[in-house]
Amino acid sequence: MNAPTTRRLTVAQALVEFLAHQYTERDGRRHRLINACWGIFGHGNVAGLGQALLESGAASRRGETPGAPVLPYLQGRNEQAMVHAAVGYARQCDRLSAHAVTTSIGPGATNLVTGAALATVNRLPVLLLPGDTFATRPADPVLQQLEVPQAGDVSVNDALRPVSRYFDRVTRPEALIPAALQAMRVLADPVDTGAVTLALPQDVQAEAYDWPEEFFADRVWRVTRPLPDADALADAVRAIRGARRPLLIAGGGVHHSEAEDALCAFADATGIPVASTQAGKGSLRYDHPADIGGIGHTGTATADALAREADLVIGVGTRYTDFTTASATLFAAPGVRFVNLNIAPFDAHKLGAASLVADARAGLEALTKELSGHRVDAAYEAGYGAAKADWERRVDAAFGAADDSVRPSQTQVLGALDALVDDTDIILNAAGSLPGDLHKLWRARSRRQYHLEYGYSCMGYEIPGAIGVRMAAPDRPVWALVGDGTYLMNPTEIVTAVQEGVPINLVLIQNHGYASIGGLSQATGGERFGTDYRFRAADGTYTGAPLPVDLAANAASLGMHVLRAATVGELRAALAEARGANRPTCVYVETETADTVPGAPEAQAWWDVPVAETATRPAAVAAREAYDRHAAGRRRHL
Repeated sequence: MNAPTTRRLTVAQALVEFLAHQYTERDGRRHRLINACWGIFGHGNVAGLGQALLESGAASRRGETPGAPVLPYLQGRNEQAMVHAAVGYARQCDRLSAHAVTTSIGPGATNLVTGAALATVNRLPVLLLPGDTFATRPADPVLQQLEVPQAGDVSVNDALRPVSRYFDRVTRPEALIPAALQAMRVLADPVDTGAVTLALPQDVQAEAYDWPEEFFADRVWRVTRPLPDADALADAVRAIRGARRPLLIAGGGVHHSEAEDALCAFADATGIPVASTQAGKGSLRYDHPADIGGIGHTGTATADALAREADLVIGVGTRYTDFTTASATLFAAPGVRFVNLNIAPFDAHKLGAASLVADARAGLEALTKELSGHRVDAAYEAGYGAAKADWERRVDAAFGAADDSVRPSQTQVLGALDALVDDTDIILNAAGSLPGDLHKLWRARSRRQYHLEYGYSCMGYEIPGAIGVRMAAPDRPVWALVGDGTYLMNPTEIVTAVQEGVPINLVLIQNHGYASIGGLSQATGGERFGTDYRFRAADGTYTGAPLPVDLAANAASLGMHVLRAATVGELRAALAEARGANRPTCVYVETETADTVPGAPEAQAWWDVPVAETATRPAAVAAREAYDRHAAGRRRHL
């Protein structure tokens, strides 16, 4: 008897089954595309996707259908945080595997927007499956429905359109087939990837349909390595051979392409120095002779000095944010030109560059081959080598503490961690003053050790992001570095880490406010207004005593094992204990507000944050004068 050609399932059941059969493949290695589904249930998805996930898992557990693929379910506490966890997972998997996230309609769905923006800005895949209002409209409005008088087909899910790389609303069962295929295409595409949203009306989720068996066949989405065009490659090689002071900027695309070894071979062969963006840091080990550290507003003195003098900038897998370019003031040499190697034409053409549209690994390998025998001048190489050595001595001084009995600075917290970790550890952060310190000072020892979400710099990313990273790398210690401001934004997924037994390490730094924005406020004439966590003073400002908030007790109440460290010595001991723990552990430390980050006034890179053009307070007047001086250095590279 011939096997049936159709299978009767609900839309939700069909989607779960479909997702279990999707794979990516690169370099002959196959990966499941959607490895799990995060979810918080409400009336918009509980009887649709909730039932489908339950049935799929239950069937496998009972052995009713041996070998049937299952889409594992993960329980979250906050919809935005579930997306952050999915993003952390996808990045650690080099974008070859991802997670789905399902929510109910209404606030559950709108809570996805921030996470979706983060995923799309960072070019990281996540599949969003929010419930939606009834397609058939038997009752109108339903609970949590947004009514738009001039448009009957709008729901709150439309807020996800501008932050999604692909959006579709599945209002008929048969419409799932093209929508699901398009969703997978985008998720697996290194150029187009980001958040993908399939809005699922709650009645359609539960509706049955006779699905063609071909819809559930294993499907492989190949992630290719496009080679550079021969003429474009020749132009790039000619430009590099003709440059006296070339500089390479490594962006996140180096990691996504697994191009670190190819970059190392390129640097070894040519002697061209390599600076890195936040997303690209760790593309070379910190102790590689050509690695000169972070670039831009939070960069090292070495990298920023070379950037100012470079006559050719080679961007690899970078999108040139304002932090990288110092708001278009960093690349100051007359006649400076750009060569951009990027898989996305949109990024490859930035700054009037000679564009090399290709996979980062394939492009670097082609450049290295064509540049055979070429090397930068020995004096240039010796010069940046000496500057790099001087910078490392300054980092050593900043990391060290003369007395183990004193309260540490934030920089000394990083120094204690730097002295403890090895190549396997992963450091994760997103917002506050820590990203700048890490970009400038952290010594990345291996690929994917340095995990900074700085495309969206979203407070609250760190804890759920660390959960996703640890799920993708279960044998590697994962450290979420969090300030008190970020912690208060989104601590809820501590409960998830405890529930799932995901042994992340949380370093919780208490400095009583928004330290990063406080510094920015002071620099722009805002006098730290509204940035400290303090009681109101008699004059109505927040300048009273610090708030009596015990964040360590809060973390403990959510199930974390908490270690308090009051001194540098206690901090070292606590970090070592946390690294050896097999459960979620928090190291809580209050830091000195005065820090020891090495400065370099002659090499500071500007960041354009507009200052009041008219003001009466002296701080703002002085800040505006400084702003006008810096702004005069902007240039357009055409």
